[in-house]
Amino acid sequence: MIQQQLDLTCQRSQYTYPADAHYLNCATRAPLSKSVTQAGLDAIQQQTNPMGLTPDDFFSGGVAVRHLFAQLINQPDPDRIAIIPSISYGMAVVARNLPNKPGLRPGQRIVLTGGEFPSDVYAWDRVRVTEQLTIHTVDMPGKSTPGTLPAAEAWNEAILAAITTDTALVVVPMVHWMYGTRFDLEAIGERCRDVGAWLAVDGTQSVGAMPFNWQRIQPDALVCASYKWLMGPYSMGLACYGPAFDGGIPLEEAWMNRLDSNQFHRLAEYQPAYRSGAYRYNVGEHTHFTQMPMMEAALRQILDYQPERIQQYCRNLMADALPELEALGYGIEPAAGRGHHLLSIRVPANADPMAISNSLLARNVSVSARAQAIRISPNVYNSEADVRALVEALK
Repeated sequence: MIQQQLDLTCQRSQYTYPADAHYLNCATRAPLSKSVTQAGLDAIQQQTNPMGLTPDDFFSGGVAVRHLFAQLINQPDPDRIAIIPSISYGMAVVARNLPNKPGLRPGQRIVLTGGEFPSDVYAWDRVRVTEQLTIHTVDMPGKSTPGTLPAAEAWNEAILAAITTDTALVVVPMVHWMYGTRFDLEAIGERCRDVGAWLAVDGTQSVGAMPFNWQRIQPDALVCASYKWLMGPYSMGLACYGPAFDGGIPLEEAWMNRLDSNQFHRLAEYQPAYRSGAYRYNVGEHTHFTQMPMMEAALRQILDYQPERIQQYCRNLMADALPELEALGYGIEPAAGRGHHLLSIRVPANADPMAISNSLLARNVSVSARAQAIRISPNVYNSEADVRALVEALK
């Protein structure tokens, strides 16, 4: 009885996209909820009359968002949160400070997962050359054969084996953006600490839909775009930087990031000191008068849903459909090796994932084609009718 009361029910009434649209594609972009949309509309309306705007109004929204995101990831210090515009920006902060990492030496490796999103790959090209580092990519193991480990377990073991005393940095997501494969961040974090490597996590395809515990994982950096599982606006993101980045070098020298920058009457008394924590890594003009209220509303919504309950909702939603898809010839990672919000189903031999995706869209079912798979990414606004539409269309 208690568990039933805690379980989420379908939240479709909180979203306004067309009633006949079967949108199973949150990993591409989340639809904005009514509350997030209203926050944006209210913010725009407020900007039609800036009378009464105070210096503190340039900072207060960001303070609230940093506290909410810190709560979401179990980070006790909100000052470690930075407001960024994108994953590429957040990872560039890591790259900019990597040359100052204690013990860094030529010949060390940056360990990446195979098939990773481009922003997690391009970020290291320049620092690799200047610091004489090498890139070591740990590819996904081949298709499972009788007697071998499931792909997720084998991939995690390969990543752990690649992290040695010659490793400077490990870049890994919580779940793979194409395959949904789940990585054991606690074990990876422990191995990184054992060998003195930094750990940078791309949480874009997990944080908000899966529980993330900063204190247990202890990464050095966590970077998230806001428009997917955080269910917020586009062109905005959030990052958390650990003690390794204290006193580091920001990408830009934004005036707002300096001490006492809310005292507009004294801005010409140039201040060399930054605000505390990760504030120096905020993007310039991070006030985002329209987007910040939307981000705040989205985070409050996520905290109300609770990532644990989102996982359970998505698991229950897809439970009956997955055996049917396997019977049609689609390959699915065992549940222990993936999240329940982002599933990659390998298409049958000689099938074209893009053609399947386009055919589904013609039937008002939205998914994504990624590599040799169809990526299905449900969320709390999806119903059993959406899943049935998917299965029937694939049949």
